Amino acid sequence: MITQIKRAPYADYKKNRIRVGITMGDPSGIGPAITLKAICKLKRLADFIVIGDGNVLKKASGSKLEASGIKLVDLKNVPCKNFKFGQLKAEYGHAAMEYLDTALDLLKNKEIDCLVTCPVSKEAVNLSGTKFSGHTEYLAEHTQTKDFVMLLLNKSLKISLITRHTPLKDVASKLKDEMIYKNILLTFNAMRKLFLIKNPRIVVCGLNPHASDNGLLGNEENTIIKPAIEKIKNKLGALITGPLSSDVAIYKTSQKLYDCAIAMYHDQALIPLKLLRADTGVNLTLGLPFIRTSPLHGTAFDIAANLGLANPNSLIEAIRVAVKCVVNLNKTLTRAYPN
Repeated sequence: MITQIKRAPYADYKKNRIRVGITMGDPSGIGPAITLKAICKLKRLADFIVIGDGNVLKKASGSKLEASGIKLVDLKNVPCKNFKFGQLKAEYGHAAMEYLDTALDLLKNKEIDCLVTCPVSKEAVNLSGTKFSGHTEYLAEHTQTKDFVMLLLNKSLKISLITRHTPLKDVASKLKDEMIYKNILLTFNAMRKLFLIKNPRIVVCGLNPHASDNGLLGNEENTIIKPAIEKIKNKLGALITGPLSSDVAIYKTSQKLYDCAIAMYHDQALIPLKLLRADTGVNLTLGLPFIRTSPLHGTAFDIAANLGLANPNSLIEAIRVAVKCVVNLNKTLTRAYPN
């Protein structure tokens, strides 16, 4: 049973349970199916509010999927006629953005404690007329967040990204010592507040092979990355190491010699993350005024029509991370501001 709810505080929530808002993402992707599967798995962990379309969720539930305990903010914005999973359409991109905007309202009104976003199609959203490069940038813009970081993690690694969806040919020109400094600072504070690591050990990857061999293979390490590391060390007196060759830095992080690595570009982080426990990958946005996570995969239009193939593991881990971060942040605030 899926319970439709109105936009108001919910009296039937269990006391002190975290209220997790989940946007179901592109209606035609695997978001609806993995949302239902994940909530069935984790229904004792938190209270869940799904922002999406009721008819699509019913189609995704199939005949075998138990959907009890789900509370739904039903925007009724997907036409039932001719709807199929696995289709890229502008109208579905528009619907997905309406879910996201509604979730932002729920967060602003303190009706949910955190946000977990299922995958959207950037192509479908842009076809709908909304300029969109990703959830991270959209949420930052709509909360007027100037400094934010994409932290990717799984059960083996935590890696923050300096650049995100930047073409590889542009990465070097985009790097600035100030952006590296701010990234390390946000990452350091997140390790302490969200993961309760008292003295975080952070390693910074180089940009070039072998971290440039002291300038032989590029100069970004000496002119940009090292000055940023020295600046943050002087401010925090923290355990910041680097720049190291990225293969060494990430291997040592996977061996728990460091708590988090800082990667210079997208695939420097994504390749090792997906080689090591891809099904537990999570995207956590740092710097927003709320906790936001997402699974580390896309809409999977190619398999969306086969509901049995929708693997919820990454979403399950994203929900667990979101709840853990909310709990830990509340602990941090309680210590800082005791009653």
